[in-house]
Amino acid sequence: MARIPDAFIDDLLARTDIVEVVQARVPLKRQGKEYAARCPFHDERSASFTVSPTKQFYHCFGCGAHGTAISFLMNYDRLEFLDAVDELARRVGMEVPRDTRQNNEDSSTRDLYAALEAAAQFFRRQLAASDKARAYVEKRAIDPGIVERFGIGYAPDGFNGLRDALGTDERRMQLLERAGLFSRNEKGSVYDKFRDRLMFPIHDRRGRTIAFGGRVIDPEDSPKYLNSPETALFHKGRELYGLWQAKQANSKLERLVVVEGYMDVVALAQYGVSQAVATLGTATTPDHAELLFRNAPDVFFCFDGDRAGRAAAWKALESVLPRMREGRQAFFLFLPDGEDPDSIVRQEGSEGFDARLREATPLSEFFYAQLTADVNLGTLDGKARLAERCKPYLAQIPDGAFGDLMKQRLTELTGLGARASSPETHVPAQRTHGGGRGAPTPKRSLVRGAIALLLQRPQLALELEPPYTFAALRQPGVALLAELVALVRERPDIRAGAILEHFAEREEGAALQKLAMQSHPGEEAAWRTEFLDAMAQLERQTVQQRIDELQAKQRESGLDVRDKEEMRALLGNLLTSRTP
Repeated sequence: MARIPDAFIDDLLARTDIVEVVQARVPLKRQGKEYAARCPFHDERSASFTVSPTKQFYHCFGCGAHGTAISFLMNYDRLEFLDAVDELARRVGMEVPRDTRQNNEDSSTRDLYAALEAAAQFFRRQLAASDKARAYVEKRAIDPGIVERFGIGYAPDGFNGLRDALGTDERRMQLLERAGLFSRNEKGSVYDKFRDRLMFPIHDRRGRTIAFGGRVIDPEDSPKYLNSPETALFHKGRELYGLWQAKQANSKLERLVVVEGYMDVVALAQYGVSQAVATLGTATTPDHAELLFRNAPDVFFCFDGDRAGRAAAWKALESVLPRMREGRQAFFLFLPDGEDPDSIVRQEGSEGFDARLREATPLSEFFYAQLTADVNLGTLDGKARLAERCKPYLAQIPDGAFGDLMKQRLTELTGLGARASSPETHVPAQRTHGGGRGAPTPKRSLVRGAIALLLQRPQLALELEPPYTFAALRQPGVALLAELVALVRERPDIRAGAILEHFAEREEGAALQKLAMQSHPGEEAAWRTEFLDAMAQLERQTVQQRIDELQAKQRESGLDVRDKEEMRALLGNLLTSRTP
C-alpha cells in the first residue's frame, strides 16, 4: 500500500497549530508553556491532559494517550488516518497528493461508498419523476432548496426498482446488499428494502452517504420510519442525522438541538434553525452524547411531554451525565401534547422555537425533578431514599464546578452529602512536566540527554556532520540516537510531534513520548552548546572504546602495521579533543 510522503506529513504538521485543533474540541487552560485540560479520552477528576505548542503534540498522564494533531483527530473525531490528514490539510490550504489518496483507500470500501451514492442519486431522480412523491413533498411544505440540501429522494413502489436500475452485475448486487439496500425472503430471493418511501440519505462527517432512512408516504403503511441496517459503514448508535448539514451551515456550532425524526430536522432547517440533528431510531447513546458535545458546548434535547418522551429524556440524561465536563451544558425541552418540532416551528417560526429553547429545563433541574417525583422530602426516610438514588449518578459526573454544585443541591434537599471537594483533590499526581512540577528529573546519561534535546529542538541534529562515529559506541540508546540524527538529516523540517508519530508503532515510542514530555533543565539559549558538548563526549568515548579494543588485541596477539597506525591516529585524536 502506498504511503503519504513523509515530507508532506512534516509540512502539514509544521503548518498546523495543535492547540487550535484541540481547543476547538476541548477547553484548554494555559499552564506555563503548555496547555492543560481534563482528558477527553477517559473520565478523570483532574487535568492530566497536556498540549505542547512548541513540540506540537499532546499527552495524557492518566491514560497514556498521546500523539500529534493527526492522531488527535483520529481518536477524538474517530476519523481514519487519511480522513484526519484531509481535515488538517483543508484547514491550512494544502492538498493531499491525489494518487496517494487513491492508492491508500481500500478499493472495496471505496466501491461501497460509490454504490451508496449511486443509490442516493437514483432516489433523487425518482422523486423528480414521481407525481405521488412530489405531491407528498408539497403537502408537507418542504421547500425545493431543503430537498436539495438534504438530498431527499423517493424509493419507488415495487420490489425491483433499485435492483433493476443499479444491480447490473453480480458484484454490484453484492455491494448494494452489503450497503443494506436489499432484503432476502425465506427462499433467498433479493428485493428492494425501501419501497414507496421518502428517502433521507444519512451522511458521515465527510459528507459521504453511508445509509438511508425511509418515511412512509401512505399513513396506513408501517413502520413509519425504516432505517438501513448496521453495515461496515453505518452504526446507528454513533451517527446523527443532519450533523453534516448543520456543520456546513454554521462556521461554529454554539448549540445542537436533538429531535426525534428526519422531518423535524428538515422543517427546523427550512425555518432557519440549522442546528438540529436526530438520532436514528434509537435512544441517545453515550457515543451520541460524546459526538454532540464534541461539536457544540450546549445541547438541547427536544422530546414529547408524555411519559414516553420523559423516559427518552432520562435515557439521554444517563448518557450525558458522565460527559458534563467544564463548559458543557444540557437542556430538555418538552413539547405540548400532539406537537412536534415540525408543527411548532411552522406555527411559531424560528423565533417562537428559539423562545421555547430559552425556557428549556436545565439538566440539573430535570435530574432532581425526576428523582424527587415520588419522594416525600418532609421525612427522614424520603431524604435518605433520595440520597441513595442520587449517589451512583453523581459519582459519574467529572470533577469540577458542575459536579460540586450538583452535590451541593443534594445537600440542600436532604441535609446530607459531602462538601464540595477541596482544591487539593484536583491536583494531579506528581509529574515531571510543565515548568518542573513534581519530583526532580534524575540525572540523565549523555545518550539520554542528547535524545531529550533532539526532542526539544530536532534541528540541533543538523549541527552534526557525517560520518557519525558515535554510532559504533556500545551503550544503551546509541542506536536510537543515531537513527534520530539520520531522521532529522533526512527530514530537516521535522518537529517533535512528527518524530513521535514516526516511532508511534515501535517499542521505543513510549519511552520517547515520556522523555519528550519532561521539561529540559537549563536555558534554551544553552541547548546548542549542551548538545554539541554531549555529542563530543560520545565521540571521545567511541575513540576510547576502539583504543581499548586495540590494546586488548595487543596484549593477546600483537598489532600489525595497520593496527599500529590506527592506534597512533586514535591517540592523537583523543589528545586533540581533550586540549582546551
